Amino acid sequence: MPTFDLIVIGAGPGGYVCAIRAAQLGLKVACVEGRDTLGGTCLNVGCIPSKALLHATHSLHEAHQNFAKMGLDAGHVAVNWDRMQAYKAEVIGQNTKGIEFLFKKNKVTWLKGWASIPAPGKVQVGDEVHEARAIVIATGSEPSSLPGVPVDEKVIVTSTGALALPAIPKSMVVIGAGVIGLEMGSVYARLGAQVTVVEYLDAITPGMDAEIAKAFQKILQKQGLKFVLGAAVQGAEATGSGATVRYTLRKDGSAHEIAADVVLVATGRRPYTAGLGLEALGVEMLPRGQIRTDDHFRTSLPGLYAIGDAIVGPMLAHKAEDEGVAVAEIIAGKHGHVNYGVIPGVVYTTPEVASVGATEEQLKEQGRAYKVGKFSFMGNGRAKAVFQGDGMVKMLADKATDRILGCHIIGPGAGDLIHEVCVAMEFGASAEDLARTCHAHPTYSEAVREAALACGDGAIHA
Repeated sequence: MPTFDLIVIGAGPGGYVCAIRAAQLGLKVACVEGRDTLGGTCLNVGCIPSKALLHATHSLHEAHQNFAKMGLDAGHVAVNWDRMQAYKAEVIGQNTKGIEFLFKKNKVTWLKGWASIPAPGKVQVGDEVHEARAIVIATGSEPSSLPGVPVDEKVIVTSTGALALPAIPKSMVVIGAGVIGLEMGSVYARLGAQVTVVEYLDAITPGMDAEIAKAFQKILQKQGLKFVLGAAVQGAEATGSGATVRYTLRKDGSAHEIAADVVLVATGRRPYTAGLGLEALGVEMLPRGQIRTDDHFRTSLPGLYAIGDAIVGPMLAHKAEDEGVAVAEIIAGKHGHVNYGVIPGVVYTTPEVASVGATEEQLKEQGRAYKVGKFSFMGNGRAKAVFQGDGMVKMLADKATDRILGCHIIGPGAGDLIHEVCVAMEFGASAEDLARTCHAHPTYSEAVREAALACGDGAIHA
Protein backbone atom coordinates (compact mmCIF):
# COMPACT_ATOMS: atom_id res chain seq x y z
CA MET A 1 0.00 0.00 0.00
CA PRO A 2 1.24 3.54 -0.73
CA THR A 3 2.30 5.70 2.21
CA PHE A 4 0.60 9.09 2.59
CA ASP A 5 1.73 12.22 4.36
CA LEU A 6 -1.85 12.65 5.59
CA ILE A 7 -4.99 10.53 5.70
CA VAL A 8 -8.19 12.38 6.57
CA ILE A 9 -11.07 10.26 7.87
CA GLY A 10 -14.36 11.79 6.76
CA ALA A 11 -15.18 13.92 3.72
CA GLY A 12 -17.57 16.41 5.30
CA PRO A 13 -16.81 20.15 5.34
CA GLY A 14 -13.95 19.75 7.82
CA GLY A 15 -12.46 16.69 6.18
CA TYR A 16 -12.60 17.60 2.52
CA VAL A 17 -11.35 21.14 3.19
CA CYS A 18 -8.50 19.75 5.28
CA ALA A 19 -7.56 17.32 2.50
CA ILE A 20 -7.60 19.98 -0.21
CA ARG A 21 -5.62 22.50 1.83
CA ALA A 22 -3.00 19.90 2.72
CA ALA A 23 -2.68 18.92 -0.95
CA GLN A 24 -2.26 22.59 -1.88
CA LEU A 25 0.65 22.71 0.56
CA GLY A 26 2.37 19.84 -1.23
CA LEU A 27 1.41 16.89 0.93
CA LYS A 28 0.42 13.49 -0.44
CA VAL A 29 -3.16 13.18 0.83
CA ALA A 30 -5.92 10.59 0.99
CA CYS A 31 -9.44 11.05 2.32
CA VAL A 32 -11.58 8.14 3.53
CA GLU A 33 -15.33 8.31 2.95
CA GLY A 34 -17.86 5.48 3.13
CA ARG A 35 -20.77 7.29 1.52
CA ASP A 36 -21.29 6.98 -2.21
CA THR A 37 -20.84 10.75 -2.44
CA LEU A 38 -18.50 13.24 -0.80
CA GLY A 39 -19.54 16.16 1.37
CA GLY A 40 -20.63 14.41 4.57
CA THR A 41 -23.83 15.18 6.44
CA CYS A 42 -23.74 18.83 5.39
CA LEU A 43 -23.94 18.35 1.64
CA ASN A 44 -25.94 15.12 1.62
CA VAL A 45 -28.51 15.27 4.43
CA GLY A 46 -27.94 18.58 6.21
CA CYS A 47 -27.01 22.15 5.33
CA ILE A 48 -27.43 22.00 1.56
CA PRO A 49 -30.68 20.02 1.13
CA SER A 50 -32.33 21.93 3.96
CA LYS A 51 -31.44 25.25 2.32
CA ALA A 52 -32.92 24.00 -0.95
CA LEU A 53 -36.23 23.27 0.80
CA LEU A 54 -36.08 26.56 2.70
CA HIS A 55 -35.61 28.44 -0.57
CA ALA A 56 -38.39 26.54 -2.34
CA THR A 57 -40.88 27.05 0.45
CA HIS A 58 -39.95 30.72 0.90
CA SER A 59 -40.68 31.17 -2.80
CA LEU A 60 -44.05 29.50 -2.18
CA HIS A 61 -44.74 31.91 0.66
CA GLU A 62 -43.87 34.86 -1.56
CA ALA A 63 -46.24 33.60 -4.25
CA HIS A 64 -49.10 33.13 -1.80
CA GLN A 65 -48.57 36.22 0.36
CA ASN A 66 -46.75 38.90 -1.61
CA PHE A 67 -47.10 38.39 -5.37
CA ALA A 68 -50.54 40.01 -5.54
CA LYS A 69 -49.29 42.98 -3.48
CA MET A 70 -46.67 43.60 -6.17
CA GLY A 71 -49.13 43.28 -9.06
CA LEU A 72 -48.12 39.72 -9.96
CA ASP A 73 -51.30 37.81 -10.75
CA ALA A 74 -49.98 34.26 -10.97
CA GLY A 75 -53.07 32.53 -9.63
CA HIS A 76 -52.80 29.81 -7.01
CA VAL A 77 -49.36 28.22 -6.89
CA ALA A 78 -49.58 24.53 -6.02
CA VAL A 79 -46.87 22.28 -4.57
CA ASN A 80 -45.51 19.33 -6.53
CA TRP A 81 -43.77 17.53 -3.68
CA ASP A 82 -42.06 14.94 -5.88
CA ARG A 83 -40.62 17.69 -8.08
CA MET A 84 -39.48 19.66 -5.04
CA GLN A 85 -37.68 16.56 -3.78
CA ALA A 86 -36.10 16.10 -7.21
CA TYR A 87 -34.91 19.73 -7.14
CA LYS A 88 -33.36 19.09 -3.71
CA ALA A 89 -31.60 15.99 -5.08
CA GLU A 90 -30.26 17.98 -8.05
CA VAL A 91 -28.80 20.59 -5.69
CA ILE A 92 -27.13 17.84 -3.62
CA GLY A 93 -25.71 16.21 -6.76
CA GLN A 94 -24.23 19.43 -8.09
CA ASN A 95 -22.46 20.11 -4.80
CA THR A 96 -21.16 16.60 -4.11
CA LYS A 97 -19.86 16.22 -7.67
CA GLY A 98 -18.12 19.55 -7.18
CA ILE A 99 -16.14 18.15 -4.25
CA GLU A 100 -15.19 15.09 -6.30
CA PHE A 101 -13.89 17.43 -9.02
CA LEU A 102 -11.84 19.36 -6.46
CA PHE A 103 -10.30 16.12 -5.17
CA LYS A 104 -9.20 15.20 -8.68
CA LYS A 105 -7.93 18.71 -9.36
CA ASN A 106 -5.81 18.70 -6.19
CA LYS A 107 -4.73 15.03 -6.52
CA VAL A 108 -6.44 13.93 -3.32
CA THR A 109 -6.96 10.14 -3.27
CA TRP A 110 -10.49 9.09 -2.29
CA LEU A 111 -10.32 5.85 -0.29
CA LYS A 112 -13.88 4.55 -0.58
CA GLY A 113 -15.12 2.73 2.51
CA TRP A 114 -15.31 3.04 6.29
CA ALA A 115 -12.12 3.60 8.25
CA SER A 116 -10.65 2.18 11.41
CA ILE A 117 -7.29 2.88 13.03
CA PRO A 118 -5.73 -0.48 13.96
CA ALA A 119 -2.45 1.05 15.14
CA PRO A 120 -0.73 4.45 15.27
CA GLY A 121 -0.04 5.75 11.77
CA LYS A 122 -2.25 3.14 10.10
CA VAL A 123 -5.75 3.41 8.62
CA GLN A 124 -7.69 0.35 7.53
CA VAL A 125 -10.31 0.66 4.80
CA GLY A 126 -11.92 -2.65 3.95
CA ASP A 127 -9.16 -5.24 3.76
CA GLU A 128 -6.44 -2.71 2.98
CA VAL A 129 -4.21 -0.99 5.53
CA HIS A 130 -2.66 2.35 4.57
CA GLU A 131 0.19 4.12 6.33
CA ALA A 132 0.31 7.84 7.04
CA ARG A 133 2.63 10.24 8.78
CA ALA A 134 -0.44 12.03 10.16
CA ILE A 135 -4.11 11.13 10.51
CA VAL A 136 -6.97 13.60 10.97
CA ILE A 137 -10.32 12.44 12.35
CA ALA A 138 -13.11 14.48 10.77
CA THR A 139 -16.00 12.07 11.23
CA GLY A 140 -18.63 14.65 12.17
CA SER A 141 -21.74 14.00 14.21
CA GLU A 142 -25.11 12.24 14.23
CA PRO A 143 -28.53 13.26 15.59
CA SER A 144 -28.91 12.84 19.34
CA SER A 145 -31.54 10.42 20.56
CA LEU A 146 -34.09 11.02 23.31
CA PRO A 147 -35.09 8.34 25.86
CA GLY A 148 -38.53 6.95 25.12
CA VAL A 149 -38.63 8.41 21.61
CA PRO A 150 -37.80 5.58 19.16
CA VAL A 151 -36.80 6.97 15.76
CA ASP A 152 -37.96 5.01 12.71
CA GLU A 153 -37.25 7.76 10.12
CA LYS A 154 -40.82 7.32 8.85
CA VAL A 155 -43.17 8.73 11.49
CA ILE A 156 -40.69 9.68 14.22
CA VAL A 157 -37.80 11.18 12.32
CA THR A 158 -34.52 13.02 12.70
CA SER A 159 -33.50 15.83 10.37
CA THR A 160 -32.43 13.15 7.87
CA GLY A 161 -35.91 11.68 7.62
CA ALA A 162 -37.55 15.11 7.71
CA LEU A 163 -35.75 16.04 4.49
CA ALA A 164 -37.31 13.15 2.59
CA LEU A 165 -40.83 12.53 3.89
CA PRO A 166 -42.95 10.67 1.31
CA ALA A 167 -45.74 13.25 1.61
CA ILE A 168 -46.36 16.63 3.21
CA PRO A 169 -47.86 16.01 6.66
CA LYS A 170 -50.94 17.87 7.85
CA SER A 171 -49.39 18.21 11.31
CA MET A 172 -45.91 17.97 12.81
CA VAL A 173 -44.50 18.09 16.33
CA VAL A 174 -40.91 19.31 16.56
CA ILE A 175 -39.06 18.29 19.72
CA GLY A 176 -36.42 20.94 20.30
CA ALA A 177 -36.44 24.66 19.46
CA GLY A 178 -32.89 24.85 18.18
CA VAL A 179 -31.67 25.75 14.71
CA ILE A 180 -32.51 22.45 12.98
CA GLY A 181 -35.97 22.18 14.52
CA LEU A 182 -36.95 25.74 13.62
CA GLU A 183 -35.61 25.54 10.07
CA MET A 184 -37.41 22.28 9.28
CA GLY A 185 -40.50 23.38 11.19
CA SER A 186 -40.53 26.55 9.08
CA VAL A 187 -40.32 24.49 5.87
CA TYR A 188 -43.36 22.38 6.72
CA ALA A 189 -45.36 25.28 8.14
CA ARG A 190 -45.01 27.05 4.77
CA LEU A 191 -46.15 23.86 3.07
CA GLY A 192 -49.36 23.96 5.11
CA ALA A 193 -48.58 21.72 8.07
CA GLN A 194 -49.69 22.69 11.57
CA VAL A 195 -46.35 22.81 13.40
CA THR A 196 -45.99 22.68 17.17
CA VAL A 197 -42.53 23.07 18.71
CA VAL A 198 -42.00 21.47 22.14
CA GLU A 199 -38.95 22.79 24.00
CA TYR A 200 -37.55 21.86 27.43
CA LEU A 201 -36.21 25.35 28.17
CA ASP A 202 -38.30 28.48 28.65
CA ALA A 203 -36.97 30.14 25.49
CA ILE A 204 -36.16 29.10 21.94
CA THR A 205 -32.68 28.90 20.37
CA PRO A 206 -30.54 28.27 23.47
CA GLY A 207 -27.47 30.50 23.62
CA MET A 208 -28.92 33.21 21.38
CA ASP A 209 -29.10 36.80 22.63
CA ALA A 210 -32.33 36.81 24.68
CA GLU A 211 -33.81 39.95 23.10
CA ILE A 212 -33.25 38.57 19.60
CA ALA A 213 -34.67 35.16 20.59
CA LYS A 214 -37.88 36.76 21.90
CA ALA A 215 -38.31 38.80 18.71
CA PHE A 216 -37.61 35.67 16.64
CA GLN A 217 -40.27 33.66 18.46
CA LYS A 218 -42.90 36.36 17.92
CA ILE A 219 -42.17 36.43 14.19
CA LEU A 220 -42.37 32.64 13.91
CA GLN A 221 -45.66 32.65 15.81
CA LYS A 222 -47.03 35.17 13.31
CA GLN A 223 -46.02 32.69 10.60
CA GLY A 224 -48.16 30.00 12.25
CA LEU A 225 -45.71 28.01 14.38
CA LYS A 226 -46.95 27.15 17.87
CA PHE A 227 -44.64 26.80 20.86
CA VAL A 228 -44.88 24.78 24.06
CA LEU A 229 -41.96 25.92 26.23
CA GLY A 230 -40.75 24.55 29.54
CA ALA A 231 -41.93 21.09 28.51
CA ALA A 232 -40.08 17.87 29.34
CA VAL A 233 -40.84 15.18 26.76
CA GLN A 234 -41.53 11.84 28.44
CA GLY A 235 -41.90 9.75 25.32
CA ALA A 236 -43.44 9.30 21.89
CA GLU A 237 -45.19 6.38 20.21
CA ALA A 238 -46.06 5.75 16.61
CA THR A 239 -49.76 5.06 16.10
CA GLY A 240 -51.73 3.83 13.13
CA SER A 241 -52.34 7.39 11.97
CA GLY A 242 -49.15 9.15 13.09
CA ALA A 243 -47.57 9.56 16.51
CA THR A 244 -48.33 10.86 19.98
CA VAL A 245 -45.88 12.87 22.09
CA ARG A 246 -46.19 12.87 25.88
CA TYR A 247 -44.71 15.71 27.92
CA THR A 248 -44.95 17.35 31.34
CA LEU A 249 -44.84 21.09 31.97
CA ARG A 250 -41.93 21.90 34.25
CA LYS A 251 -43.77 24.74 36.01
CA ASP A 252 -46.46 22.53 37.51
CA GLY A 253 -45.68 18.93 36.56
CA SER A 254 -48.94 18.56 34.63
CA ALA A 255 -49.02 15.82 31.99
CA HIS A 256 -50.08 16.45 28.39
CA GLU A 257 -50.25 14.69 25.04
CA ILE A 258 -50.16 15.98 21.48
CA ALA A 259 -50.79 13.98 18.32
CA ALA A 260 -49.33 14.64 14.86
CA ASP A 261 -48.73 12.94 11.54
CA VAL A 262 -44.96 13.26 11.99
CA VAL A 263 -42.65 13.90 14.94
CA LEU A 264 -39.26 15.50 14.29
CA VAL A 265 -36.63 14.87 16.97
CA ALA A 266 -34.31 17.89 16.84
CA THR A 267 -32.59 17.75 20.21
CA GLY A 268 -29.06 18.36 18.98
CA ARG A 269 -26.23 16.21 17.67
CA ARG A 270 -23.45 14.10 19.17
CA PRO A 271 -19.94 13.24 17.91
CA TYR A 272 -19.74 10.21 15.63
CA THR A 273 -16.61 8.18 16.26
CA ALA A 274 -18.00 4.62 16.23
CA GLY A 275 -15.87 1.96 14.56
CA LEU A 276 -12.60 3.92 14.56
CA GLY A 277 -11.07 1.82 17.35
CA LEU A 278 -10.17 4.81 19.54
CA GLU A 279 -10.82 2.99 22.81
CA ALA A 280 -8.40 0.19 21.94
CA LEU A 281 -5.76 2.80 21.04
CA GLY A 282 -6.25 4.56 24.37
CA VAL A 283 -7.23 7.88 22.80
CA GLU A 284 -8.44 10.22 25.53
CA MET A 285 -12.12 11.16 25.24
CA LEU A 286 -14.31 13.75 26.98
CA PRO A 287 -17.49 12.94 28.95
CA ARG A 288 -19.83 14.04 26.13
CA GLY A 289 -18.17 11.80 23.55
CA GLN A 290 -15.77 14.31 22.01
CA ILE A 291 -12.13 13.56 21.38
CA ARG A 292 -9.83 15.53 23.66
CA THR A 293 -7.40 17.71 21.70
CA ASP A 294 -4.88 20.41 22.54
CA ASP A 295 -4.59 23.88 20.97
CA HIS A 296 -3.03 22.32 17.85
CA PHE A 297 -5.78 19.68 17.35
CA ARG A 298 -3.49 16.91 18.57
CA THR A 299 -5.09 13.97 20.38
CA SER A 300 -3.39 11.99 23.14
CA LEU A 301 -1.98 9.65 20.44
CA PRO A 302 1.07 11.04 18.57
CA GLY A 303 0.37 11.72 14.90
CA LEU A 304 -3.42 11.62 15.39
CA TYR A 305 -5.44 14.83 15.11
CA ALA A 306 -9.16 15.61 15.30
CA ILE A 307 -11.39 18.50 14.15
CA GLY A 308 -14.99 19.57 13.64
CA ASP A 309 -17.97 18.02 15.38
CA ALA A 310 -15.75 15.27 16.81
CA ILE A 311 -14.12 17.77 19.21
CA VAL A 312 -15.37 20.55 21.50
CA GLY A 313 -16.97 23.70 20.16
CA PRO A 314 -20.02 24.65 18.13
CA MET A 315 -21.15 22.00 15.65
CA LEU A 316 -20.97 24.25 12.61
CA ALA A 317 -19.71 23.36 9.13
CA HIS A 318 -17.69 26.55 8.84
CA LYS A 319 -16.04 25.98 12.23
CA ALA A 320 -14.98 22.55 10.95
CA GLU A 321 -13.71 24.07 7.70
CA ASP A 322 -11.54 26.61 9.54
CA GLU A 323 -10.15 23.85 11.74
CA GLY A 324 -9.50 21.72 8.64
CA VAL A 325 -7.42 24.50 7.11
CA ALA A 326 -5.61 25.17 10.39
CA VAL A 327 -4.67 21.53 11.08
CA ALA A 328 -3.53 21.01 7.47
CA GLU A 329 -1.22 24.00 7.83
CA ILE A 330 0.09 22.75 11.18
CA ILE A 331 0.85 19.29 9.73
CA ALA A 332 2.60 21.01 6.80
CA GLY A 333 4.84 22.90 9.23
CA LYS A 334 3.03 26.22 9.14
CA HIS A 335 1.10 28.10 11.82
CA GLY A 336 -2.59 27.25 11.50
CA HIS A 337 -4.96 29.10 13.82
CA VAL A 338 -8.70 29.52 14.42
CA ASN A 339 -10.16 32.61 16.10
CA TYR A 340 -13.03 31.07 18.04
CA GLY A 341 -14.22 34.50 19.14
CA VAL A 342 -15.28 35.35 15.59
CA ILE A 343 -17.32 32.38 14.39
CA PRO A 344 -20.77 33.43 13.15
CA GLY A 345 -23.94 31.41 13.60
CA VAL A 346 -26.97 31.60 11.30
CA VAL A 347 -30.56 30.35 11.35
CA TYR A 348 -31.84 30.20 7.74
CA THR A 349 -35.50 30.86 8.34
CA THR A 350 -37.22 33.94 6.92
CA PRO A 351 -36.20 36.28 8.37
CA GLU A 352 -32.71 34.92 8.90
CA VAL A 353 -31.05 35.25 12.29
CA ALA A 354 -27.29 35.70 12.56
CA SER A 355 -24.89 36.40 15.39
CA VAL A 356 -21.20 36.72 16.16
CA GLY A 357 -19.32 37.41 19.35
CA ALA A 358 -20.81 37.97 22.79
CA THR A 359 -24.48 38.21 23.70
CA GLU A 360 -25.73 40.89 26.07
CA GLU A 361 -26.26 38.22 28.73
CA GLN A 362 -22.64 37.07 28.44
CA LEU A 363 -21.33 40.61 28.82
CA LYS A 364 -23.47 41.14 31.92
CA GLU A 365 -22.18 37.87 33.37
CA GLN A 366 -18.59 39.01 32.69
CA GLY A 367 -19.28 42.33 34.40
CA ARG A 368 -18.02 44.13 31.32
CA ALA A 369 -19.10 47.71 30.68
CA TYR A 370 -20.75 47.88 27.26
CA LYS A 371 -23.09 49.92 25.12
CA VAL A 372 -25.84 48.81 22.78
CA GLY A 373 -26.71 50.17 19.33
CA LYS A 374 -29.98 49.00 17.76
CA PHE A 375 -31.67 49.68 14.46
CA SER A 376 -34.99 48.30 13.24
CA PHE A 377 -35.37 47.09 9.65
CA MET A 378 -38.57 49.14 9.54
CA GLY A 379 -36.21 52.09 9.04
CA ASN A 380 -34.50 50.41 6.09
CA GLY A 381 -36.03 51.32 2.73
CA ARG A 382 -34.87 48.19 0.92
CA ALA A 383 -36.29 45.87 3.60
CA LYS A 384 -39.68 47.57 3.57
CA ALA A 385 -39.82 47.35 -0.23
CA VAL A 386 -39.62 43.53 -0.05
CA PHE A 387 -41.98 43.06 2.92
CA GLN A 388 -39.16 42.27 5.37
CA GLY A 389 -39.30 45.15 7.80
CA ASP A 390 -39.53 42.84 10.82
CA GLY A 391 -36.36 42.46 12.83
CA MET A 392 -33.36 44.52 13.83
CA VAL A 393 -29.61 44.81 14.12
CA LYS A 394 -28.21 44.85 17.65
CA MET A 395 -24.57 45.80 18.09
CA LEU A 396 -22.61 45.53 21.33
CA ALA A 397 -19.45 47.58 21.88
CA ASP A 398 -17.05 48.16 24.75
CA LYS A 399 -18.15 51.24 26.68
CA ALA A 400 -14.64 52.65 27.03
CA THR A 401 -12.91 51.68 23.79
CA ASP A 402 -15.92 51.32 21.41
CA ARG A 403 -14.45 48.03 20.18
CA ILE A 404 -17.15 45.76 18.71
CA LEU A 405 -17.83 42.83 21.06
CA GLY A 406 -20.75 41.21 19.29
CA CYS A 407 -23.58 41.68 16.84
CA HIS A 408 -26.98 40.02 16.49
CA ILE A 409 -29.19 40.43 13.44
CA ILE A 410 -32.71 39.27 12.70
CA GLY A 411 -33.82 40.36 9.27
CA PRO A 412 -33.38 39.93 5.51
CA GLY A 413 -30.02 38.48 4.46
CA ALA A 414 -28.79 38.39 8.06
CA GLY A 415 -26.53 35.42 7.28
CA ASP A 416 -24.63 37.53 4.76
CA LEU A 417 -24.80 40.84 6.63
CA ILE A 418 -23.07 39.41 9.70
CA HIS A 419 -19.78 39.01 7.86
CA GLU A 420 -18.86 42.67 7.66
CA VAL A 421 -19.05 42.61 11.45
CA CYS A 422 -16.90 39.45 11.50
CA VAL A 423 -14.25 41.20 9.41
CA ALA A 424 -14.45 44.29 11.63
CA MET A 425 -14.01 42.18 14.77
CA GLU A 426 -11.12 40.26 13.22
CA PHE A 427 -9.32 43.58 12.77
CA GLY A 428 -10.31 44.86 16.23
CA ALA A 429 -12.47 47.62 14.77
CA SER A 430 -14.63 50.00 16.75
CA ALA A 431 -18.32 50.65 16.13
CA GLU A 432 -17.30 54.10 14.88
CA ASP A 433 -14.97 52.51 12.30
CA LEU A 434 -17.92 50.62 10.87
CA ALA A 435 -20.24 53.62 11.16
CA ARG A 436 -17.83 55.83 9.18
CA THR A 437 -17.59 53.30 6.33
CA CYS A 438 -19.76 54.25 3.36
CA HIS A 439 -22.54 51.74 2.65
CA ALA A 440 -24.40 51.63 -0.66
CA HIS A 441 -28.03 52.75 -0.74
CA PRO A 442 -30.50 51.10 -0.81
CA THR A 443 -29.10 47.95 0.81
CA TYR A 444 -29.93 45.86 3.87
CA SER A 445 -26.36 46.49 5.05
CA GLU A 446 -27.26 50.09 5.84
CA ALA A 447 -29.06 48.73 8.90
CA VAL A 448 -25.74 47.41 10.21
CA ARG A 449 -24.17 50.83 9.77
CA GLU A 450 -27.13 52.46 11.52
CA ALA A 451 -26.73 50.11 14.50
CA ALA A 452 -23.06 51.09 14.65
CA LEU A 453 -24.08 54.76 14.56
CA ALA A 454 -26.50 54.03 17.40
CA CYS A 455 -23.51 52.99 19.52
CA GLY A 456 -22.38 56.63 19.24
CA ASP A 457 -24.45 59.77 18.77
CA GLY A 458 -27.40 57.90 17.32
CA ALA A 459 -28.74 56.37 14.13
CA ILE A 460 -29.79 58.70 11.32
CA HIS A 461 -32.98 56.93 10.21
CA ALA A 462 -34.37 55.94 13.62
